[in-house]
Formats: sequence, C-alpha cells, structure tokens
Amino acid sequence: MSLNTAPQTPTERLLTELSTLPRADFVARLGDIFEHSPWIADRAWTARPFESVGSLHAAMLAVLASASEAEKLALIRAHPELAGKEAAAGTLTESSTGEQKGAGLDQCSAAELHRLRELNAAYRSRFGFPFVIAVKGLSRHQIMDAIEARLQNDPATEFRTCLGEIARIARFRLDALMG
Repeated sequence: MSLNTAPQTPTERLLTELSTLPRADFVARLGDIFEHSPWIADRAWTARPFESVGSLHAAMLAVLASASEAEKLALIRAHPELAGKEAAAGTLTESSTGEQKGAGLDQCSAAELHRLRELNAAYRSRFGFPFVIAVKGLSRHQIMDAIEARLQNDPATEFRTCLGEIARIARFRLDALMG
C-alpha cells in the first residue's frame, strides 16, 4: 500500500474523470463552459490531465488566446444580450438563465428593462457585438452603469474587455460544475 493514497476530494475525482474521458464525452461535459462554443473544450482536451480547476481553466484560456480574431468575435457574439430577446423568449442556456436571474435581471421594472434594452442597442450599434460582463455579484443597476461606462471605450479595448469577462464567466461556470 502506498503512503500517498489519500482519498480524493469530489473535485479531484471529477478532474480525474474529465481527464480520462474520450474527446467527444469531454466536449459533451464541458462544451457549454464557453457560451455556445464547444470548440474551446474540444481543443483543450489535448492538455489533459488536469490537476486542478485552475489548470483546466488555464488550458481553455490558452485555446482562446490562440484562436483567430474571427473565432474570438464569434465567441463574443455567441453571448446573449442581458435581459434581451433570448431571456424574454426563454431560450437562454441554463447557465445564462441562472446567471442573469442571480443578478436580478429577471426582476427589472418596466423602466429598468427599457433602459437596459436601450443600452444594449447602443452598445451593439457601437461595437457590433453584445455587451458581455460576468454578472455574478453585480446588481442590475451596477450592470447598467457598467454598460454606460464601457460605451466610452474604443472598439479594441472593448473587444479585449469582453474576452476578459468571458474568461471570468468560464471560471465561475467551472467552479459551479466542480461544486
């Protein structure tokens, strides 16, 4: 019996399981970590084994960093508008639904919803993609203030900011998956 056979934590067991999955199963489990972009999980699969949630996240971010500008733009555009038509139609992903609900976006008054939709439209008109922010821990008022502030950014800065926010969202989603 080895002296280094401490029982694995649930997170360690899940990381071991993920690290041994065939590629298709790995992508099926992690394909939604980045909104509607399973190609990130697909490419990160080659970095197995993953010793920590941080190493898995880092592998996925390395895929994102090496992606083409067109792929990065498609990733940003894969995100729904906050409290937008997807939310109204009930077609958000399960993760996005929970995140937006957690920020109180499902409780906007008519005036707040009108303001948010105007801000979303102004943002999309200026930058050509939806406003993306990791909403965890933010109120709907803080989110609207952030849109107003970020409307002042130049397109290159905003592109980078969206990718940084997407990285934060992915980490929150990985942490939630790992329990």
